[in-house]
Amino acid sequence: MAWIQIRINATKQHAEVISDYLMATGAASVTFVDAKDTPIYEPKLGEVTLWANTTVIGLYEANHDMKKVLAYLEKQQQFKDGVPHKIEQLEDKDWVREWMENFHPIQFGEKLWICPSWRDVPDPSAVNVMLDPGVAFGTGTHATTALCLRWLDSIDLSGKTVVDFGCGSGILGIAAIKLGAKRVIGIDIDPQALAASKDNAERNQVADQLEVYLPEDQPEFEADIVIANILAEPLRELHQVILGLLKPSGQFALSGILEEQAESVRTIYQQFATLDDTQIKGEWVRVSGVKHP
Repeated sequence: MAWIQIRINATKQHAEVISDYLMATGAASVTFVDAKDTPIYEPKLGEVTLWANTTVIGLYEANHDMKKVLAYLEKQQQFKDGVPHKIEQLEDKDWVREWMENFHPIQFGEKLWICPSWRDVPDPSAVNVMLDPGVAFGTGTHATTALCLRWLDSIDLSGKTVVDFGCGSGILGIAAIKLGAKRVIGIDIDPQALAASKDNAERNQVADQLEVYLPEDQPEFEADIVIANILAEPLRELHQVILGLLKPSGQFALSGILEEQAESVRTIYQQFATLDDTQIKGEWVRVSGVKHP
């Protein structure tokens, strides 16, 4: 099916109102895009944050009358001086198949591969995690996940109990099991993430080694290793919770941290642990270390 889209330059004060206008004129969907390359990394919980300069994109079926859309917009008060817009035809493609064609197996460290199910496994003798993107975060393509996977590949996990704190898709916990961990405990505040983790564990035939819990339901235990790929603010606020899951002299790795946030995270955790050198990938970092005995 072919589509047509209209792109409208807006400020964050007007973006949501313009979205309502586009939906009122029959848009199938509306998307907000950063117009000036000023990304927002960590909004407050429950907050919807828009960029100061936002592009509002309305998507319509190809036969939609865009003259009527513009006529409607021109009647609105904020467009009394005209509608700053661009209308574009979109090529009719199988977008899902096109995306799948560009998603390839990725290697992390020496022996770990993350492989989508529709691709051939590059090295059958390697440690292969089969994972398809879904509702929960974590496919290995993001720098923060890559930093964590490389760390897991670099340490001895044989027979260890591992906590995947903020487990998302379960990618880190499943990788830990495939790399030798005996038991993995996935913790997340989102029930969909727990379901995704279990589904992916079953796909990888490791479901009997993965337990998942909401924070309020988790049992008492002490893990050998904790890995938390979330965001800097909860890593700071929950440092006692995260370290409390770890036995003395246990190892941990933290990611989801921007380079400029690394020092504030290190300052907190170095009170309770011996830290490794910060590892950087792009603008993201990993902080790892060993909890004090």
